[in-house]
Amino acid sequence: MRLTTELIQSSLSYLNPLKERELDLRGHKIPSIENLGVAGPQDAIDFTDNDIQLLGNFPLSPRLSTLLLARNRVAQIQPSVAQSIPNLTTLILTSNNIAELADLDALGTLPKLTHLVLLENPVTRKEHYRLWVLFRCRAVRFLDYRKVKDAERKQAAELFGTTSEPSELANKIMGIKSRTFDVPSANGAAAASNKNYRVKLTDKERKKVEELIRNAKSLQDIIRLEKELNEGRVPMGAQGADEMEE
Repeated sequence: MRLTTELIQSSLSYLNPLKERELDLRGHKIPSIENLGVAGPQDAIDFTDNDIQLLGNFPLSPRLSTLLLARNRVAQIQPSVAQSIPNLTTLILTSNNIAELADLDALGTLPKLTHLVLLENPVTRKEHYRLWVLFRCRAVRFLDYRKVKDAERKQAAELFGTTSEPSELANKIMGIKSRTFDVPSANGAAAASNKNYRVKLTDKERKKVEELIRNAKSLQDIIRLEKELNEGRVPMGAQGADEMEE
């Protein structure tokens, strides 16, 4: 079911026990976030038990502080997400599909994110998972319901260095991001499965594609890029990357 204006307007919005204005969008099999501008100012939104695959595409929502996205299909986080929800403090992503440590890096741009839950995501089985999150998400004080200790922050710094001077290991991890997208099809239905890139890219074209993805301003931009790659075409913005850098 698409997240339509009608669905948002008919959904319950109430004061939760924390006296926050919360919008209840649980259990609708929503494939993507859209049309939230009609919801008005909210302190919290509950997206639990849906089919959301990309964390992004929010309107500017400076009041939003809590997002509940347990049991969705989130595999990607929009690089520009912090521009839309700059005051997010709590993010629950239990039981999603985030796979690589570098896929979490966009969360590090959220300056007020203090409570983060990533339990039951494939990424939690990666070596150095907890220390990587602390390295990239400096504001986090509670990770997976466990308080962050000073000793852990020190260990993360020793292992990964600093943001301006990352270690060799940190640079290696930063280069490993998921190269698959599970995005809604044109009619709003969820794609049957993740699709791998089907086009052979040169190193320069690949870097240009990654840049286009990082700078994508909407879900539609990401869908277009993924469609071009899956059809065996080099995205327009990456064509001629080799010639431009020669």
